[in-house]
Amino acid sequence: MGRGRQRGRSQRKHFKESRENVWKRPKSDAPDDAVADNKPTWEPFLTDNPNFEEYYKEQGIVKAEEWDVFMEILRKPLPAAFRVNSNSQFCDEIISILENDFVKSLQAEAIEGGELEAIKPLPWYPKNLAWHSNFSRKEIRKNKILERFHEFLKLENEVGNITRQEAVSMVPPLFLDVHPDHFVLDMCAAPGSKTFQLLEIIHEASEPGTLPNGMVVANDVDFQRSNLLIHQTKRMCTSNLIVTNHEGQQFPGCRLKGPSDDIPINQLSFDRVLCDVPCSGDGTLRKAPDIWRKWNSGMGNGLHNLQVILAMRGLSLLKVGGKMIYSTCSMNPVEDEAVVSEILRRCGDSVELVDVSDKLPELIRRPGLKTWKVRDKGGWFTSYKDVPQNRRGGIPVSMFPSGKHLKDSTETTQENENGGVNGSQDGCQETDDSVVNAIPDEPVVEVSDLPLERCMRIVPHDQNTGAFFIAVLRKVSPLPEFQEKPNPRKHSSKKNAVSTEKSPSGEAVVTADTEPVKSEVENVVEEDANNEKDDSLVEPEKKNTEGETITEEKEANPSHAAGKRKVPMQGRWKGFDPVVFLKEETLIGSIKEFYGIKDESFPLYGHLVTRNTDTNSVKRIYYVSKSVKEVLQLNFAVGQQLKIASVGLKMFERQSAKEGSSKPCSFRISSEGLPVILPYITKQVLYTPMADFKHLLEHKSIRFPDFVNPQLSQKAADLILGCCVVILSDGEEPVKVDATTIAISCWRGNNSLAVMITPADCQELLERLAERTPKTEDGSVNGSNGDSVAMETA
Repeated sequence: MGRGRQRGRSQRKHFKESRENVWKRPKSDAPDDAVADNKPTWEPFLTDNPNFEEYYKEQGIVKAEEWDVFMEILRKPLPAAFRVNSNSQFCDEIISILENDFVKSLQAEAIEGGELEAIKPLPWYPKNLAWHSNFSRKEIRKNKILERFHEFLKLENEVGNITRQEAVSMVPPLFLDVHPDHFVLDMCAAPGSKTFQLLEIIHEASEPGTLPNGMVVANDVDFQRSNLLIHQTKRMCTSNLIVTNHEGQQFPGCRLKGPSDDIPINQLSFDRVLCDVPCSGDGTLRKAPDIWRKWNSGMGNGLHNLQVILAMRGLSLLKVGGKMIYSTCSMNPVEDEAVVSEILRRCGDSVELVDVSDKLPELIRRPGLKTWKVRDKGGWFTSYKDVPQNRRGGIPVSMFPSGKHLKDSTETTQENENGGVNGSQDGCQETDDSVVNAIPDEPVVEVSDLPLERCMRIVPHDQNTGAFFIAVLRKVSPLPEFQEKPNPRKHSSKKNAVSTEKSPSGEAVVTADTEPVKSEVENVVEEDANNEKDDSLVEPEKKNTEGETITEEKEANPSHAAGKRKVPMQGRWKGFDPVVFLKEETLIGSIKEFYGIKDESFPLYGHLVTRNTDTNSVKRIYYVSKSVKEVLQLNFAVGQQLKIASVGLKMFERQSAKEGSSKPCSFRISSEGLPVILPYITKQVLYTPMADFKHLLEHKSIRFPDFVNPQLSQKAADLILGCCVVILSDGEEPVKVDATTIAISCWRGNNSLAVMITPADCQELLERLAERTPKTEDGSVNGSNGDSVAMETA
């Protein structure tokens, strides 16, 4: 949504630093004498653009009597919204806190601001998992009365219990009808909130204690935004995810030339595709008011062809019977209905527009438009015949409602795929005289004969949200075979050149050699997802030293040539760490023996991957689900066509400190991987009552003599030196591990036990445990060392 400024192969670096701030201007721009004279140094963004008003009045996206209300709400800051992670261990408790604490405690502030309710669940989102606040993000940050609520949101977002996400952004995954065994592609995924939502749905519907058979591939073209995507989805703790870094229109299909007994799948295709394309983003005006001064009709026109190509590629990758959602955060019909119309014309009867009007009845939305106009260079066009010859290269026929002006529909499709030049002089002829030449000197109002009313447009003043457009498409048969032009490489240097390839099923597969069209709108990134902390208190390490996320090669300093790192290679992809299946049986065996993991219950061999070809230098080991394993096997078989930025779930990390390297197992369990592997660990487990568990979280480390329970002190001392798991228990006896079990990774040192989770995780657990224990309980222990040390070294 709103990812209009895509950089293609020349991707923008350091997007966090270069993004424009929202609702304020830099104070440094003001002259010094302005401060001295007590003159205001801050001016609000202008929330006015005559071109915007003229354009949307002409398009008729809202009725004339609604216009003033529509514009009034657009000029107000967007209220904050967030979603509770349905797979969180504390999901029910967090909803209870919202319902019984914050709804009441914030009510006075809401009434003062003229609102009836401070926060409330979104009525259309299932199970009260999504919440809407009547305060903007700025108000929540600045208002002292709202400070406790703000701190609550920050903490729960950081540990992954909630996701701060615009309300309308939550809608597309709900209409995708995802099942736990589905392969899902998110084509333009960053910053990752919808990807997180898709993963939630896949895991929520799977059997408790098991991994789903499906998976999600999250792709984004932007190099830096992919890192943000990885950080967002990391909080989900899932082994069913692959993050890739491709241009969406060139996403590889990974097709084997012939069947193979060793590889379960012979091509990469998907049951569901989310195609949330780059757009002009005017639906985010309330969140990004800088768009007011930048907006012009050319922004949407410039993205139309890219949006069509992205959508066609998504349909090519979709299985027959599968569903794809095409969505934008733009209100512009040229980016919305015009793109859907072109998709349906190209695909014929092989794709249908699904009517979902009976789904989510409490979500207020408007039907798609059947007629619209195109604006270019200050002029309005109602029909393609009115477009001057010298402008037809930039205003293709696909932008108009009928799209019936080309001599041959096959040629239309092929020309559109070739970079959207289907409106050029050599590619079109007017033939539909009943539409085009009815009255030569009078504008023709075109009306689409496609069922575009099945599309959905969400407008801001209906439910106090942003704006969004959604269309649900179902692939009912293979796409028609488009006529392939001779010598497809002949014009490879031409912008937006497209080629077609035929899949084993005989279906035409659309790929494109194209640079993404640049929009004039900066993306607005969720600022609360930017600060990533180290999850290890044991040994502070630099993150990404081994390619946990994308590796970016920096220019080498000649004076430090000896210390520069070799540029990693992932197949043919330079700057990406390799993905390697871990086959070192001795290493895997030591892990299984140390933690008591049995292959029949939780197979490790064949499911562990690293990002280093040298097994002696492996620092992190990732666990992948069965579905991800099969995709990786296919990817290796086709020559590593996928450019993988992140894969699987970090399960083990090498402990290279003095104690860790000399112990029976030099790998500790990561905090992200613990929830998945916990039911299968039979050794190095310590069951701890509430008092000692809380004391461990508060002080980060406990010496063995300082345990409240002396028997627990002896059990801790009996553990083998190295990583262990501490489980909260009513007593000291083993308990059955399930979704409600609370456990943390710890390090058993020579004389103490130390936690290996982040301070935020410690704080969050303490707050949840405080709600379960009487207020009078004193968890302090006399004689504890109280030092926040990670591990006692020899």
